[in-house]
Amino acid sequence: MSMTEFDQDVAIIGYGPSGVAAANTLGAAGISTVAFERTQDVYARARAVTVSDWTMRIFQSFGLAQRAMADMDPTVGLRWITYDGHELLHLPFPPGQLGFATSYAIYQPALEQTLRDGVDRYDDVEVRYGVEVTGIEQDADGATLTVRDVATGATSTTRVKYVLACYGGEHTSRAMLGVDLVGDTLSQRWIIIDGKVKQWWPNRHILTFWSDRERPVVDIALGRDNHRWEIPLGPGETDADYDSDEKVWPLLESLGVSRDAVDIHGWAFYSHHIRHAEQWRLGRVFLVGDAAHLMPPWAGAGMQSGIRDAVNISWKLAEVLRGHLPEGLLDSYQAERQPNVGFYTEVAIQLGRIIKQELTPEEQAAMAQQSDELPPLLWPPTYPAGWFTGISAPHGFPEGAVGQMIPQPRAANTRGLIVPLDDLLGNGFVLLGDNVDPASVLTPEQRAGWDRVGATYRAVRSSDQHTEGADEIVDIDGTLLAWLRERGVSVVAVRPDRFVAAADTTGLSLPA
Repeated sequence: MSMTEFDQDVAIIGYGPSGVAAANTLGAAGISTVAFERTQDVYARARAVTVSDWTMRIFQSFGLAQRAMADMDPTVGLRWITYDGHELLHLPFPPGQLGFATSYAIYQPALEQTLRDGVDRYDDVEVRYGVEVTGIEQDADGATLTVRDVATGATSTTRVKYVLACYGGEHTSRAMLGVDLVGDTLSQRWIIIDGKVKQWWPNRHILTFWSDRERPVVDIALGRDNHRWEIPLGPGETDADYDSDEKVWPLLESLGVSRDAVDIHGWAFYSHHIRHAEQWRLGRVFLVGDAAHLMPPWAGAGMQSGIRDAVNISWKLAEVLRGHLPEGLLDSYQAERQPNVGFYTEVAIQLGRIIKQELTPEEQAAMAQQSDELPPLLWPPTYPAGWFTGISAPHGFPEGAVGQMIPQPRAANTRGLIVPLDDLLGNGFVLLGDNVDPASVLTPEQRAGWDRVGATYRAVRSSDQHTEGADEIVDIDGTLLAWLRERGVSVVAVRPDRFVAAADTTGLSLPA
């Protein structure tokens, strides 16, 4: 059956962090979108605890970074200590290269509300609360969703061209799509304790991993005046053993946290998962965030990976729906995102081994020797494969510019306005040249390809030079020019998500 009438272009199932990130991206692109969410309010418990400069740069693309930062605090570093006070490792966080601090402590309910408020700017996005999607039927042209009103039980249908399944880890929704997440659920049960801070205690602001084989703890300041502890239950313990404040308090007191310092305002129990879907695209349906993958919390990358998924597929959907790029572009979604998610999952697993003191003596010695190196958790964003021209490392980390995210220095336009670079680039494709007009080095065929996707062309000058053209950019900090020169490139084509799609050294054609 083929039906060509559509209610909207894109449907989003689930309106948590991944869904609302997709809505912001699609709304800014003018794509007609509808989002379905069972509950009206933002989930009251803080689950995610951190965002990095990569994620902050995404919020900047939404025009929401400054509003989001009002509820955040920069993370100065992390440390591993034992219960007897021995510090195994202290890792200060270096300055970020993407225009923000390397890491921030967040309060997730406040962040989600900021992202939801951002979607309210877009008339093309409709959000329907109090409903659930109970069925999806696909055909050659689109998908028809059956939607049920939770309060009344009344059903209706919505016809769209594409669907983003952002429903989290719910089994019922996965079953509707016939999706199973392969992998493991760890047997260890954890209690997550949230508190309101009343009084400062030593080094509260440093992200702390209490390393212990029996009772390892994640001890982290959240945004605003909130704090979080993640603690495993002991052998033979169950959720029922911690059903009151009085039973929970001894866990915090063992860490030196007094009742004068904190009020407990909630706790919950979780199990850690290492699971993923084998296919993230099912016809016209794309799995996003927890619907596609679940990882342990140690790297703080679960929510962030979902947000990055959402942005990746959403800008590509926008290009396809506007007729700028062919539908095959959408197949690059899993090719780019799955290796990146796998990388952060492995980082989380290895961090968990450190926290639980599972490293061998040889591994501990190697870790100590590498303490001055940038840890994998803070490596720059990289895609080793996907929608790129001339990427040279399909199974590793590319050494050139292609597949990497460009840094974000302070930059100026020709009139002297100094702002973060992205504020001068817009939200589309842009070609940047090191002291050269990038359009001048393109063949007619290359120029036609980039013109077709609405690319702009900007020469980048250093701060001690004159500008020549009205659309040129001055690299005030020198960071971008240094980055290009370190990689031996003079011209790069940058995608809407700030990853380099092509460079002059490996070919400036629009990726196939």
